[in-house]
Amino acid sequence: MNSSNDLNSVYSRSDKSKVNLSEAEWEKILPADVFYVARKKGTERPWSSKFEKFDETGVYYCAACGNPLFRSDTKFESGCGWPSFYEPVSRGSIIYAPDHTLGMERTEVMCGRCKSHLGHVFEDGPKPTGLRYCINGVVLDFEKAAAAAKEYEKGTANNP
Repeated sequence: MNSSNDLNSVYSRSDKSKVNLSEAEWEKILPADVFYVARKKGTERPWSSKFEKFDETGVYYCAACGNPLFRSDTKFESGCGWPSFYEPVSRGSIIYAPDHTLGMERTEVMCGRCKSHLGHVFEDGPKPTGLRYCINGVVLDFEKAAAAAKEYEKGTANNP
């Protein structure tokens, strides 16, 4: 389940360098639904994500650039209509920004590598963090645990 394609040369699960493309460049390499959410800060319809009721073991990646975002063991059923997690893979995998749109006070979460919009984080999640990362499933890729471990090991072997 990976959205990398021949057009998207920035998609990598091992490259940790920041990605800085123009919106026009992103529009050329991302599928329309991913572009709308990731770059235009859109939102997919609730309960429409293939990952909402998904329970495979593995790692969720940014569909725009391949950055690891969440482990499946941090996913939980929140009832909000979008895949929810209580903790990102690492401190740098997610970046945060205040979001005052729609008359609400929220915290936007973006990919730490390419700054794609992922969703929002709320302080009503389960222990141990008490956080609920409410993420648009269209901006997620998933790799089952065994395959994800191979990708990770390959990446660390190339990037000591």
